[in-house]
Parts: sequence; C-alpha cells; structure tokens
Amino acid sequence: MIEHVHRLDIASYLTRDEAGSNRPPELRDEDLRSLYGYPTPLDRPWVRVNFISSIDGAVTIDGSSARLGTPADKRVYDVLRELADVIVVGAGTVRAENYGGARTDDALAARRRDHGLADVPPIAVVTASGRLDPTSRLFTETAVPPLVMTSARLDAGDLAGLRTAGADVEVVSEGAITGSAIVAALRRRKLHRVLCEGGPGLFGTLIADGVVDELCLTTSPQLVAGGAGRIAVSASACPTPMTCVHVLGDDDGTLFTRWVRARDE
Repeated sequence: MIEHVHRLDIASYLTRDEAGSNRPPELRDEDLRSLYGYPTPLDRPWVRVNFISSIDGAVTIDGSSARLGTPADKRVYDVLRELADVIVVGAGTVRAENYGGARTDDALAARRRDHGLADVPPIAVVTASGRLDPTSRLFTETAVPPLVMTSARLDAGDLAGLRTAGADVEVVSEGAITGSAIVAALRRRKLHRVLCEGGPGLFGTLIADGVVDELCLTTSPQLVAGGAGRIAVSASACPTPMTCVHVLGDDDGTLFTRWVRARDE
C-alpha cells in the first residue's frame, strides 16, 4: 500500500525564516474560545479531556504537573475551564495537585452567563474510596460545593462525612465507577460541556468505556525522564481512533493539539 503523507498547512506556524516573515497572527482570547468551542447543540455530555505532558511523555515532575506548565498552557487551561459546565477530576489528582474550586471574576461570570452557563463550574470528583480531606481547598476554597461521584460500596459514615463537609454527593454506581456511570450522572444534571482534568487512571477508564469525545493535549517543551507515567492507564489497551482538529504553538515551543474521536458515519 502506498502511503500519502502531507505537510499540514499549520506546520508553517511552527517554523520561521530568519526575518520571521511567515509568523502567523497572534491568537486573541476570543480566537481561543472559538477554536475550543464545544459542538452545538448538545443533548448529551461531551467529554473533553485536557492533559499536559513533556516531549518524552512524562505527565508529572516529582508527582505534580505544575512544573510542566507554561504561560501559554495556563492561558488555554483558563479558556477550557471558562467553556465548561463541569470540571471532572479523580480523587488522586485532587490530592496530588491540592485542588480548590474554580475561580471567577465579574467579567468571566458575565461571559459564562451570556453562553447559558452557571457563573462558576463545579469540580466533580470521582472517588470509590471517598478519601477526601474535608479541610482541603476542595471544600474550603470554592464558590460552589464540589460534586462527589462515588460508589454504593462507600461506608454510610464516610458518605455522611462528605456531605457534612459541604459536598454534593451522588452515588453513581453499585460497584466500580465506570465511565458510563459518570456520563449518566452528568446527563441527569444536564451538565453537557464536560472538562476532565485527569488523572491517568480516570482517563484510562473513560477510554476503556468508550466515552471520550475529545482530547486537548499540551506538549511542554522539555525532556523529563524519571519514572513519571503516561496521561492514560488501563488494564488493557483500548485503541480509539482520533482526528486532529488543530495544532497551535507558542514562541517558547509549547504545542497544543486538539483531537476529536473519529466516529463511523
């Protein structure tokens, strides 16, 4: 079979001649909102996953993703949060990254209202163990209560403790928490613009259960090595064809790719 490999038009954005004559126009925030807009209309949850990794595939440095970040990544990260109904994250990532609630200001809240969104998206934590610290930023630094999606296996006392801490707790599964159970719970709440921020175990579950619609991947311009893991892990491989929607680049070498699931017509 003869393969047909093409140079993408966007590739010229990543290289410049000495005079910088082929430098593309800088993207404004409104351009980013358009590039990362969710499909419309939506009558079901659209699961977007956002991750950052190093060039050599490390998802963390010393257990946290913070040192992989760049100013451009923070800008895209803020835009993705602005566009979301809900931010979904696994309990391990909440603990490792010391998650607090999503932040807002008057201008951001107004833009969200203009698009039919609540002023602040809730953080939805997926946890089978219920092991969340009621004194952590998740509960103490938030404008809206966190949504905790958990299993019926959780002890009644632990459930009560989460509710006492201020969480909106929903038992979404009798046993293991599946991607389908998460999506069903979000659908009942009409939270359709879903942004998942990890971690790798949760992402792997979502892939294995076939509910990932989109991946937004930032490549941080550094090599890391070490023992850091991948952005997704699961018990077995789950090949899922994806289509590249766009490639963006910052002057510091940060790359942004957006991938949407390829579906049969």
